[in-house]
Amino acid sequence: MQQPSDKSVSSRLKAFADSDRIAAAKPTATDADADYSMICRQLEGLIDGEKDRVANLANCSALLWQELTGINWVGFYLIKRNKLVLGPFQGKPACSRIEIGQGVCGTAAAISKTVIVADVHQFPGHIACDLTSKSEIVVPMLKDGQLIGVLDIDSPAVDRFDHRDQQGLEELLQVLILRL
Repeated sequence: MQQPSDKSVSSRLKAFADSDRIAAAKPTATDADADYSMICRQLEGLIDGEKDRVANLANCSALLWQELTGINWVGFYLIKRNKLVLGPFQGKPACSRIEIGQGVCGTAAAISKTVIVADVHQFPGHIACDLTSKSEIVVPMLKDGQLIGVLDIDSPAVDRFDHRDQQGLEELLQVLILRL
């Protein structure tokens, strides 16, 4: 087993130390005030030098779970044999497989575009893994023009996600995809 270099470990620790100082210096964020540029820097530090796909997806989902407020599930579904299969996540147990075109995740995968749903109960064909979820954002993950999966985030609040979340999460995935 290869040990991480001191440089990669120190850069990961520095990213968290810097983020703690930044977080302590600013007022508490509201649901709509996620600092995605800081989250991107933290992710860069976490995945620097790490080549394992599962490790990087797991750290990304844990980071989003830690940094985003007003959410109750965050994780990845990965394309396997033309279906979305559950990957690393944070939250309650979830559906293991989703057909392309089904539910919010399958819809985002089918059109390769981010889907924001203000009220999942109004979305035709919504797949309810957690009955407390009320809104959702699903961001497709494209690598070299190919869909490799989706990032799915749920909230117990109606209308939790907006264009700022979309932009921030799309930028975050660009950082992550370089290491997948």
